[in-house]
Amino acid sequence: MHDNPNKLAAATLPGEPAQAKGLDLRRAFLQHNALVMLLVLVVAASFLSADFFTWQNLGNLLRQLTPLMLVSIGMLIVILTAGIDLSVASVAAVGGIVVAMSLNLLPFAGAGGLLLALAIAVAAGVLMGLVTGTFIAYLRMAPFIATLAMMTMARGLAFILSNGQPQRLADDQSAAALLREFGRQSDPLLGVPWPVWLALVVVVGFALILRYNAFGRLVVASGSNETAVRLAGIAVERYKLAAYAICGGLSALAGVVITSRSGVATPSAGLALELDAIAACVIGGALLSGGKGSLFYTVVGVLVLGLIGNIMNLLSVPAYPQQMIKGAIIVVAVLLQGIGRRDARI
Repeated sequence: MHDNPNKLAAATLPGEPAQAKGLDLRRAFLQHNALVMLLVLVVAASFLSADFFTWQNLGNLLRQLTPLMLVSIGMLIVILTAGIDLSVASVAAVGGIVVAMSLNLLPFAGAGGLLLALAIAVAAGVLMGLVTGTFIAYLRMAPFIATLAMMTMARGLAFILSNGQPQRLADDQSAAALLREFGRQSDPLLGVPWPVWLALVVVVGFALILRYNAFGRLVVASGSNETAVRLAGIAVERYKLAAYAICGGLSALAGVVITSRSGVATPSAGLALELDAIAACVIGGALLSGGKGSLFYTVVGVLVLGLIGNIMNLLSVPAYPQQMIKGAIIVVAVLLQGIGRRDARI
């Protein structure tokens, strides 16, 4: 007697949905591993310290993460074009120095003087991004080399402009006082720090641009398949140039935020900020080969890095173990990305 093949097939059916469900859960975990990391860290922090969920701690954490958030958004746009920008920290230092010097030297007071100084600082960052982007997009220089050169030059420029000395915001200048209040105060209604509102506006703005605007789609396409974009008659160089200009402007804005918190602009500000920005993008799933990255998950990556430091500070752990843990998380994130891509091909 031969077994009925239909009966055998039917007998295997109950196990198949469970197996498929397990595979779907695995893929969902790999796809959203940055979010899982964030949730695990939040739960761990709530158990490790009773001070974690206090509004003062969360407000300070988000305030401190604003410069990294701004730089990481610019870094993501560059990475989407298959590039990298190592100069963001140095450009941030220049932005801080320029805004402090402008506030101290310009004869304008009040909000008008602050907006003018802010425009000058951001314009300086955009200009440096344009220089870097020109070398990369039009002169075909490797992004690593071009931005490494700009990193050195911008840091030197920060020291030259400041003569190697910290530039303190003038106490008797109303525009400088407004900048200090922006960095240290919160809105009176919700109690959210003003720099956090700035970061939120920038995040929402670029999320809309990357998702719904032709510029965002072409930035992603130029990093995913540059040859196809060129064959379609699109000038890839313009989008690469714009990406580095945006990154430079956001980096300078981050330097302004750093200055607003401390009331002092230093030429050494923002050290290692570029490494944290790259780490946030990688943790968020961005591919350094270009064409893949999510602004939402880059924000999650920034929060993951911030939570690691916050937990360690609450537990009074020295800075060096924090660096080791950050490195380990980056390695884990890259490994999970590789596993996720292999699963997607199966």
